Amino acid sequence: MQRKFTIAFHVPGTLGADLDIKFTAPSDCQLVHVSAVGSNTNNGLIVIGDSADPDEYLTSSSIGDSGTPAEFDGADFVDTDGNTHACFYPRITDGTIVAIALDHDGDGGTATNDFTLVLTFVEG
Repeated sequence: MQRKFTIAFHVPGTLGADLDIKFTAPSDCQLVHVSAVGSNTNNGLIVIGDSADPDEYLTSSSIGDSGTPAEFDGADFVDTDGNTHACFYPRITDGTIVAIALDHDGDGGTATNDFTLVLTFVEG
């Protein structure tokens, strides 16, 4: 069985600017699930990729509102050609810089409060 691991981020308060989060993948892995939410009704948009292609894994997507997370999985992720499939999990090699960007107000809408993001991976 492949071991799962999660990486979580929480930014309290009302965001006054966009977020740019980066971390290095600790091993070869696949992204299998993302959960993203703000505590308010907001217009936040998230993209996930690597340092070379910022939306390689997940193109611009609305986060959840009022404490109900939006979930993204194999039906939402994009492949290396930019296509979505019924079930695709991006492969990430050890040492890849994973890049997450949050447009905190979705181009001038309502800013996100209390942003929480959880990414779930399987090793291998």
